[in-house]
Amino acid sequence: MKLSRDEVSALVLYQTGALQAFAAAEGVALAHIKPHGALFGMAQREEAIAEGIADAALATGLPVIAYSDCAMSEVFTRRGIAFSCEFYADLDYDDDGRQIIAKQHRAVAAAEVAAKVKRAVDEGLTRSISGKDVPVVAQSICVHSDTPNAVEVAKVVHQTLSRQLFASDQVLAVPTRK
Repeated sequence: MKLSRDEVSALVLYQTGALQAFAAAEGVALAHIKPHGALFGMAQREEAIAEGIADAALATGLPVIAYSDCAMSEVFTRRGIAFSCEFYADLDYDDDGRQIIAKQHRAVAAAEVAAKVKRAVDEGLTRSISGKDVPVVAQSICVHSDTPNAVEVAKVVHQTLSRQLFASDQVLAVPTRK
């Protein structure tokens, strides 16, 4: 799909605005913009797509969930857009440190995923499918809801990170109602 910068900005603004209204109706403030799926992948590779997302972020005043070392992080850094980099707990990575997107997610061993996430957070590394250690930035962790054992994986990842954060006197931010 080919989208212009203006089209991306408009669609992200429209969807974010709708979501902000639903959240406000429940007394919750939206905390960030998270481009999803194909749009996220396109924004990693195409500067115009990342620019459109940045335009929407500036208009809403919201930070963005992004990815490191790509068009997104370059555009957001240059434009002063607040962002955090996401790590995918339940996906494999290639030798360039990019996530491998599958049409269907397979179940993953929760304990292995927890160790993978801990390593990504602690060392900034993950193992590629060919066995190479590749750099990653893990400021936000994603577990896909269509991973067959997603709830189990999310619980184990949360427990692992909670133990690590509490040991270092940091606190996990949990959204609260107004």
